[in-house]
This record gives sequence, structure tokens and C-alpha cells, in this order.
Amino acid sequence: MSVTLAPASTIVEVALKKGRETNCAPLTVAVLDAGGHLVAFKREDRSGILRPDIAMAKAWGALGMGFGTRELADRAQKMPMFVSALAAVSAGRMVPVPGGVLIKSQAGEVLGAVGISGDTSDKDEACAVAGIEAAGLKAATGA
Repeated sequence: MSVTLAPASTIVEVALKKGRETNCAPLTVAVLDAGGHLVAFKREDRSGILRPDIAMAKAWGALGMGFGTRELADRAQKMPMFVSALAAVSAGRMVPVPGGVLIKSQAGEVLGAVGISGDTSDKDEACAVAGIEAAGLKAATGA
């Protein structure tokens, strides 16, 4: 099973709404299915040119490692050589900071991941969680 377009669209819209409600800088949101394929994506006006790549890398890293990027950030602090190796193996497609959140079914099955970039990593993550929960799914931040 993978996240489909309808819940992915809800995730994006609610995440962006949460960003506006909490005065976030312009955000970019990417939702990947369980196979790592892009399902939904939006970039707000004035969101920086690197934000799409960062959002995708946050989602891809969470999906690839099987846990949210908050855990990847913790590991980067504790095991910098490991995260450097991951960066090499993934051709730079991982960003070890919060904001990459696994999307799980209510039963706990991984359906995909969302990555958000634009504000602080903590705010990015909060917007991702809001979107996932609004879609009736479970968010796994790696905390």
C-alpha cells in the first residue's frame, strides 16, 4: 500500500495552511509514496530555489531509512561518519534535519513520506505532522 493522490493532496494543503497560520516563511512540500515516487508537490511563492530539492531529500531520507529525519539528525550528531556515508551512498539525496516525516496507516504500515522545507526544521516538521494527521494517517517524526 502507498499514499494516493487524495490524501497526499490533503497533506500538502493542510501543511501549507498550518504554515500560514504559524507565520512560517514560504514553504515547499513534497509527498512521496512508499516506493519513493512523487505523488504531490507545491512550492509557495518566494520559497527559495533550493527548497524543492531539500523537501524531496527530507522525504526521501525518511523513507529510505525507515524513520523520520529527526532521528537522522540525532544520528548525525552521534555518528557523523555514518551520516556522511549515507550522503555518499544516496548521492546527496538525504538531509539529516527534522522535516522529513513518515506517513503511516493507522495499522502502522509505511505508506510514504512528506518533506517540507522553508522555515526552521522544527516548524517544517510541525506542518508535516498537521497535514498527515488531517489526512487521517499517522505521522512518524523519528522522535
